[in-house]
Amino acid sequence: MPLLPDEFAAHPARDASLASMTAIEAGDKDGWLALFADDAVVEDPIGPSPFSPDGLGQRGRAAIEAFYDSVIGPNDVSFRIDQSWAAGSEVANVGTITTRMADGTVVHTDGVFTYRVDDDGKVVALRAYWEMDRLRFGD
Repeated sequence: MPLLPDEFAAHPARDASLASMTAIEAGDKDGWLALFADDAVVEDPIGPSPFSPDGLGQRGRAAIEAFYDSVIGPNDVSFRIDQSWAAGSEVANVGTITTRMADGTVVHTDGVFTYRVDDDGKVVALRAYWEMDRLRFGD
């Protein structure tokens, strides 16, 4: 279960973000994919990166599934959320993602992670604001 303060109020986008983090921590690929609308986009991080050289992110279910298979699935991922701000159909979570890779390398990614949901509570956009040169390594 993601580590977060107890005082965060329920909100559709916040609830979807927590379900996303919980599914990832549990290694529940199908549960994670089920949270997304068919035309959703994942930009993690926003802009060009090794995960999205063109900077457009992963658009649609097939691309999001491929992102899970290559970036999330092979690793042990946990979340710590320090702040969460919800408004309208979106939430911005401020915190750290800790990734333990198959080779034992541990990477801490500090950032702002936003989720936007549709009227059905499905994620239509997951955007991650973090900087490659600010990654921290080690336990």
